[in-house]
Amino acid sequence: MLAHFKTIHSYGSSEIIIKKSRFIGHAKPVESEEEATLFIEAIKKEHRSATHNCSAYVIGERDQIQKQSDDGEPSGTAGKPILEVIKHQGLKNIVIVVTRYFGGIMLGAGGLIRAYTDGAVVGIEAGQPIYKVNHQQVLIEVDYTWYGKLENELRSQGMLLGDIQFTDKVTVACYPLAAAAEAFINWATDFTQGQGVVIAGENEYMVHKSLPE
Repeated sequence: MLAHFKTIHSYGSSEIIIKKSRFIGHAKPVESEEEATLFIEAIKKEHRSATHNCSAYVIGERDQIQKQSDDGEPSGTAGKPILEVIKHQGLKNIVIVVTRYFGGIMLGAGGLIRAYTDGAVVGIEAGQPIYKVNHQQVLIEVDYTWYGKLENELRSQGMLLGDIQFTDKVTVACYPLAAAAEAFINWATDFTQGQGVVIAGENEYMVHKSLPE
């Protein structure tokens, strides 16, 4: 898993008008090429009366899947600019469709490139860019006598916490950064003076609005 990557939070769309043509940028986070193509087809169906529905997507930890479509616009004036916006912003696992309703005024190649670039940008902004950061779950099980002290210390550290289970003991789910998980496990063992049970769990990506320091 990557230490982190940038994507968008959810589906978003926004519209701009350029020389009477409507450009609607649609952006969606996706996990597979199949999901991306289904989204493109859904937008095309929804906007079947549009002049063009141009698209691009980037998928994979190494950006190994990259595709673009001009959907009838002059070659290189639509799909490529959309793809370049994705790459320039360092986004992964995202699909963008820019829908155009022609307004009667020709834009020329340069104008089209700028328009589809701007359409992609507003779609991304509507989808809310976020970072997905690799964390590792660490469970700390302690007696009730330890719980208050442990919780206070974790919160003072700014530790990301998950569920807290209260049974015969208290189990606190912590989510340190994956790179810092081993050090955190050692700290938790020392802090509870060996009386707590510390269990390393699975890694998972968690959402951040900005990269943690």
